[in-house]
Amino acid sequence: MKIGTPKEIFDGENRVALTPDSALQLQKLGFACLIESGAGKAAGYSDKIYKEAGVKVVKTAAALWKEADVVTKVRQPSTAELKRLSAGQTLISFFNPAVNEQGLDLAKSKKANVIAMEMVPRISRAQKMDALSSMANIAGYRAVIEASNNFGRFFTGQVTAAGKVPPAKVLIIGAGVAGLAAIGTATSLGAITYAFDVRPEVAEQVESMGAEFVYLDFEEQQQDGAKTGGYASVSSPEFREAQLAKFRELAPEVDIVITTALIPNREAPELWTADMVKSMKPGSVIVDLAAEKGGNCKLTVLDEKIVTDNGVTIVGYSDFPSRMAAQASNLYSTNIRHMISDLAPEKDGEINHNMEDDVIRGATVRYRCKNAGKAKRVVSRGTKGERARGV
Repeated sequence: MKIGTPKEIFDGENRVALTPDSALQLQKLGFACLIESGAGKAAGYSDKIYKEAGVKVVKTAAALWKEADVVTKVRQPSTAELKRLSAGQTLISFFNPAVNEQGLDLAKSKKANVIAMEMVPRISRAQKMDALSSMANIAGYRAVIEASNNFGRFFTGQVTAAGKVPPAKVLIIGAGVAGLAAIGTATSLGAITYAFDVRPEVAEQVESMGAEFVYLDFEEQQQDGAKTGGYASVSSPEFREAQLAKFRELAPEVDIVITTALIPNREAPELWTADMVKSMKPGSVIVDLAAEKGGNCKLTVLDEKIVTDNGVTIVGYSDFPSRMAAQASNLYSTNIRHMISDLAPEKDGEINHNMEDDVIRGATVRYRCKNAGKAKRVVSRGTKGERARGV
């Protein structure tokens, strides 16, 4: 079977779903690899490097989609791309199934299979395929780099002949994968780092990384993160008010705020209000990693960097992993490779879409069974959860 990777068409997307190293590993599993000409250029991989790795370079996207049995992508495919799907073809990509019913219906009409990388279950066995965590790790690191680039001072404190330089104070809201990556980066740069999360069980992990966990004087127990797939749960109005009160207390003192708070299938909660921004010192920086879902900061503008009247810089970029395209492509293509390895357990270059496998089933949002008798069964997972339809 042939695995093909087209060039990403989303404006500004620099990642690629297949790297030369991953292609070498996939070929050992018995697959042939194809790539559209120029697909890896923005990530630092020329057509020549792919050819040296045994990858066939295809001139056009149309030719690649036609020839490939499995298509791997980074960004959610466009309508035009989905129309290129063919019966029995498998698409592996970020897909945003919860709000992409049109895409699900198109895949159904084309009788194709779709594996959504954001749907990989967060269990130990699936960590090697967890593309959300891979990209969040990069985003958290890059957020601190962006903050430092817009902050007019050192992160670390210094004693110089010209006087003392105080260390920067960084507040990170949300201690998931992105938040922990940001904590590690900020502390390694010498900043005094504070972190907040609604899940009290992460406090020990935060403190072990050299940051100070921000506790609330509030008795409500939040839902254990282990019961919510590692994500934060929705807080009560009373908890939210206590949380905002703590942030208002901290706002005048911190130099940098990095927000990472997201709840699956919801708009990002507003945690850093306009009055908090107004109370911050001139030269302070906010990096909102939730910008794509509406933003945790009230004043965030998607994909823009703005400076408020009181001199606070707010960064609302949604492409942090793409800004580190080589590293992001390497990690993402490795996630894809492990997914394909599970799909081809015999290592014979043939896909066995085993819906009894928890990881494969969890990530599959469209699947047409090959042998299900006269009434073939199609599994579709999206806005209405998992449902079976006879066709």
